[in-house]
Amino acid sequence: MNLMSHLIAGFPDAETSIAIADALVKGGANILEIQLAFSDPSADGPAIQTASTIALEKGYSTKQGLAIVKQIHERHPETPIYIMTYGSLAFTPGVENFVKMCKDAGVSACIIPDLPFDHDEGLTEACKKHGLENIPVAAPSMTKERLETMASAGFKYIYAALRAGTTGSETTIDQATLDFIDTVGKHGAKVLGGFGIRNGEQSKVLSKHVYAVVAGSVFVNIVLANADTAEGRAKAIAAIEAKAKEIAGK
Repeated sequence: MNLMSHLIAGFPDAETSIAIADALVKGGANILEIQLAFSDPSADGPAIQTASTIALEKGYSTKQGLAIVKQIHERHPETPIYIMTYGSLAFTPGVENFVKMCKDAGVSACIIPDLPFDHDEGLTEACKKHGLENIPVAAPSMTKERLETMASAGFKYIYAALRAGTTGSETTIDQATLDFIDTVGKHGAKVLGGFGIRNGEQSKVLSKHVYAVVAGSVFVNIVLANADTAEGRAKAIAAIEAKAKEIAGK
């Protein structure tokens, strides 16, 4: 089973976010989804919103966040890095410039939930030009017609948000969830399934239906609970590695 794990560049600080990436890879993450902090996220629940706020308060701009990404890429060149952020951060320098910045930092793909797949301000085209993948986000709230259009549009990967709303609270994986995932991937896209994944039991159920299980808030919450002291951060790093192993089924 593949695990795509989420962290925020610069949270709780640069050094610790790099150590978190190390722990996730050591724990079995095959893909790192690294978020560039954003002030008004539309998909992120309280944990990731808080983490982004902390990173922003410490001055982690897009450029500084990508500098951290580059360091992580240099430490783990064999592990694909997917950037996750929001449209205005890509739009501000220009979408193609943003994609090139990501490429230069060692990024393999972009996930920008508020740039819809069919109105993406040129994101897919820019990604193709610079050798990255654009990964659109599918949600259960989409109409069958729109979901079919996305699924058949030729994307290599599609991120399937396993429920509506924001990430963070626990997700119940039922037959309707699995049917949704299977619909997303029925034309050959590799499905990245996440939103509220917290444990190995959930990932085991998902693993037969997705290319990679995505987990994020579970790791961010570990850091938030322990980030006040050096001792706490060290404890968090160990706990993140253990949780990654559990979710990855190691």
